Amino acid sequence: MKFQFINIGKPHDEALKRAIDDFTKRVNNYYSAEWLIIPPVKNAAALPEAELKKQEAKIILNKIKNDDFLMLLDETGKQLTSVELSNFIEQKINAGARTIVFLIGGAFGVSNEIKQRADFIWSLSKLVFPHGLARLILAEQVYRACTILRNEKYHHA
Repeated sequence: MKFQFINIGKPHDEALKRAIDDFTKRVNNYYSAEWLIIPPVKNAAALPEAELKKQEAKIILNKIKNDDFLMLLDETGKQLTSVELSNFIEQKINAGARTIVFLIGGAFGVSNEIKQRADFIWSLSKLVFPHGLARLILAEQVYRACTILRNEKYHHA
């Protein structure tokens, strides 16, 4: 099993990088995990939103495989508790998923093409977070899910 975290945006902010790296390293104690930070499209600020999303979609679709399980992080998605996330991940593992891709889209979200490709749309919160904070929350929650699956003491229910 492998977790791949994909994000369109700038590299991790140094203030958050250590924490994101720490949780990613912790996840690697259970399953392989890696980040792919896709730089913003050139001239992104000059492009209409729809065109920007279209260009980002091409890049994203070239980075994921047909058999990857794609979890799109989007404010309109289904909210899960930490325990529900761990159960969800366990179900995917038991179903034979080899790679779960967690995708944080660009500044304007993702195209409908990406939403249609997504196997699951997950909302961290009804709130909108800056990308760096969303990355940190994602890494921590995946780590928390791993500890829940192993009945370790990190999560207190």
